[in-house]
Amino acid sequence: MTAAYKRTRGTTARTRPEPTGRAAPAGSGVTLPSPTWLLERILYRDGLILIVDKPAGVPVHAGPGGGINLEHYFEALRFGLPDPPALAHRLDRDTSGCLVLGRHRKALARLGRLFAGGSVEKVYWAIVAGAPPRPEGRIELALKKRSEVRGWWMQVDAQGQPAVTDYRVLGQAEGIAWLECRPRTGRTHQIRVHCAALDCPILGDPIYGDKAAAANGIRLHLHARAISLPLYPKRPPITVSALPPPHMLAALQRCGYRPEDDPAVGTGSAVAGAPAAMSP
Repeated sequence: MTAAYKRTRGTTARTRPEPTGRAAPAGSGVTLPSPTWLLERILYRDGLILIVDKPAGVPVHAGPGGGINLEHYFEALRFGLPDPPALAHRLDRDTSGCLVLGRHRKALARLGRLFAGGSVEKVYWAIVAGAPPRPEGRIELALKKRSEVRGWWMQVDAQGQPAVTDYRVLGQAEGIAWLECRPRTGRTHQIRVHCAALDCPILGDPIYGDKAAAANGIRLHLHARAISLPLYPKRPPITVSALPPPHMLAALQRCGYRPEDDPAVGTGSAVAGAPAAMSP
């Protein structure tokens, strides 16, 4: 384990500061430093995979216009292998948290089968405006593209692809609620559209929520809290949690989140077999 990503168990919960230095895409509110900054955000590493804590505001790969993105920094994550790792799945630019990388072709093929087969358990935290009608439930609303021009904009449509999200309320405060969301399918913007369909859009969502709030600098309050991968048939699943990003802390604490009690504290050991807890 190198000092670059070693953490100490039992310390007070703190989110790491967002990286500073080189500019990220315009309007993201995030800047990126040296080519090795991503080392400090490694949550798990073994011979097949890496799990990193993606910061909000950074796209995982280059868009049509190019620009700085997370893949730009994967060269620093080779750890002796001939090629850098590659994305096993994706997170939206403004979503933070657990992101899985495959370290070589065979690993990516295995991960692809797990994701495609629905074997990967994903947990997201969201702060929403208002609250869902019940403290927990399942949202089953098919989704399709709003238009072919902006294919990543989605809408509820009975003729679309099946999409299922389980949710439960973890806490509430005046005007907002803290949700745990577990997507059972992997559609684009699934959690964001499903929350909006319940009349409780995610705080800071400029597409499906309050556009004025987003325009006033409120960032998307959606965090890929944890992921569990049954990667090795004869071993327990690899389960890793990521601390919430700084911009979500105030709303989370209003809803009852206590950083000092967060089980993600001290996780992120680079040693295989020492994963984080999935509990909220």
